[in-house]
Amino acid sequence: MKRILFAAVVVCLWFMSARAQDRPAPKRTMIYAGHVVDVKSGRTLQNQIITIEEDKIVSVRPIPPAPNGGRVPGARQEAMLDLIPPGTTVIDLSKATVLPGLIDAHTHLTFSPDQFGYQSLGISIPREALTGAKNAKTTLEAGFTTVRNVGADGFTDVALRDAIDAGDIEGPRMLVSGPLIGITGGHCDENLLPYEFHHQADGVADGVAAVQHQVRENIKYGADLIKICATGGVMSKGDDPNASQYTQEELRAIVADAHRLGRKVAAHAHGAEGVRWASDAGVDSIEHGHLMDDAAIATLRKNGTYLVPTLYLLDWNRDNMAKRNMPDYIQKKMQMVGAKAQDNARKAFQSGVKIAFGTDAAVYPHGLNAHEFEVYTRLGMTPLQSLQTSLINAAELLGWADKIGTIEPGKWADIIAVDEDPLADITTLQHVRFVMKGGEVFKNEYSKPTVVGR
Repeated sequence: MKRILFAAVVVCLWFMSARAQDRPAPKRTMIYAGHVVDVKSGRTLQNQIITIEEDKIVSVRPIPPAPNGGRVPGARQEAMLDLIPPGTTVIDLSKATVLPGLIDAHTHLTFSPDQFGYQSLGISIPREALTGAKNAKTTLEAGFTTVRNVGADGFTDVALRDAIDAGDIEGPRMLVSGPLIGITGGHCDENLLPYEFHHQADGVADGVAAVQHQVRENIKYGADLIKICATGGVMSKGDDPNASQYTQEELRAIVADAHRLGRKVAAHAHGAEGVRWASDAGVDSIEHGHLMDDAAIATLRKNGTYLVPTLYLLDWNRDNMAKRNMPDYIQKKMQMVGAKAQDNARKAFQSGVKIAFGTDAAVYPHGLNAHEFEVYTRLGMTPLQSLQTSLINAAELLGWADKIGTIEPGKWADIIAVDEDPLADITTLQHVRFVMKGGEVFKNEYSKPTVVGR
């Protein structure tokens, strides 16, 4: 019996070994990085090898010392190549600064800045989806490998996310909300058409039962999170950004259902009362917060609610308002929030409110997202703190802190590179020259990769 068991074990081990040899070796990539930003500590590591298998980082380690103390030109690179298995793709970023792919927690990829006011009525759902494909590629090439899309018509963002995940088109990783949920006549409704059309936006819901149904419907059709309008807005007609819209009872019902079903809640809110009510109801993030008061800021800090400030849009619109030919109702509200937003954001920064990076790209052109960092530093953040809002903080807000936001073993291989040190000059992030998402290179303005042994 023992001989039979021993023979069976030998055959099993032989079979497992043969199967292992039959399996193709995993796709392996090694990046030779001249400088790597450790976004947790703020240190910049010199001369590192980042090893990637398939779509994950497996190691980050210093390049071994060169023979003869590095006295032979190119000896360090040759020593490195001697350690690399054949078939490995090697990417030389020795003259660049490498950091994790950036995260934007507030985008609208299926919208564009020329779609406002009555012009927006001419955009069909299929056209919106195709607009999203264009903007997704632009956003990825700007260095943003992950975004949270907080509002789209007809679940076009769900279709866009799925097309990107399937490899049909190029774009960032997406968490999507589907249609915005809001009250009749509010910021998330369609208020441009007269009564006889009897038209309302997809996500309009009034009362506890209706908002519960809408949350569940959005999830049914693919939403990763829930986006609501807690106050009026700027780009909408007939509402006041200072006015709260949903009642506290409705807000609590939305949050309870979303959280029970495993979805976070992002709340558009400008006015102070709406910010307080939404935070007290348990939303995970306040989007904008431009018209907050001290009590609203204190509420955010007390509850640990993230603020996603979306500030660069105010600079861009100020500089481009005249040539955009915006309706008067938008211009007046833009000026109103512009007068207070940055001062209120500065107060929030100083008081210790948790900040996650978000841009509202679509109010201004996609691809300019990294300009938001410069505004944060202008309002008192260090470059490192500004960068952390997009990496450490945004990853936590999205619930993906174990997957993105740092260059560490086990994380997705989402990596970008720039010419200069962003901890010295944050504006260098406006000129990203290398983008990798999930181990695949989507942009490379440095040297061409080589494959060892070929």
